[in-house]
Amino acid sequence: MGCMCCSPILLPSCTKVAITNRSQLSIYPESVINRNAFNAYQNIKKTSNLSSNNKQNTQLNTVGLKITKAVEKYFYEIKKPEVISNFNWEFILIEEDTLNAWCMPGGKIAVYTGILEITQNEDGMAAVMGHEIAHAVAKHSVERASQAALLNIGSTILDTALDGVLSSTTLDDYIVQLGLNLPYGRLQESEADYLGLIFMTLAGYNNQESIKVWERMEEANKGKEIPEFLSTHPTPGNRIKKIQQWIPEIDARYA
Repeated sequence: MGCMCCSPILLPSCTKVAITNRSQLSIYPESVINRNAFNAYQNIKKTSNLSSNNKQNTQLNTVGLKITKAVEKYFYEIKKPEVISNFNWEFILIEEDTLNAWCMPGGKIAVYTGILEITQNEDGMAAVMGHEIAHAVAKHSVERASQAALLNIGSTILDTALDGVLSSTTLDDYIVQLGLNLPYGRLQESEADYLGLIFMTLAGYNNQESIKVWERMEEANKGKEIPEFLSTHPTPGNRIKKIQQWIPEIDARYA
């Protein structure tokens, strides 16, 4: 999905993603999203089976802190500290076989123990953490909330014009029906891959390991894949191709 933010009417609400300079919609207050994310994260910590494995938790926090400090240093050096000024980084490891990790706004990150068979080492963990940290730095949640708010306004107007035809469905269903969410998710995922490579490189990790991470992910998901056009994420194969293209440029600029 292309950016919906840069029509003349909405230009004052457009911002730029750090480093990539992609225009994004930002009409939803970041402070509200961060506050809601903090509350949700606290609840997840209370209700999830948090890992007690000291070695794994140490690796997670070591990698997370090393990357976030490198990212903070970078933005201070280029005189853009506001990019990460509202972040309070926190990392948890959840005991679950899921091959996944996620990041809430404001820097609240969770990694599932299942993905450790994919990361395998500290550089592999850095590839995953760089990607999740990138989602936060790029303020993707703010962008998605702003898109949803804009679509909600549009669907309300359309619903009125159609005599309430849309009222029986949720906004999420409406977005899915229009086919708007899937390519938009892939755009953000690809951007997080690119920024994540930069961030792990800034922290001194071997960005070549990110290729191996996605090769292992591809192997783990063999026979379970769905067509990319039906997924919010690019396929591992497509991610590997892009990462291979990006690494020489990133090494030249950020290593």
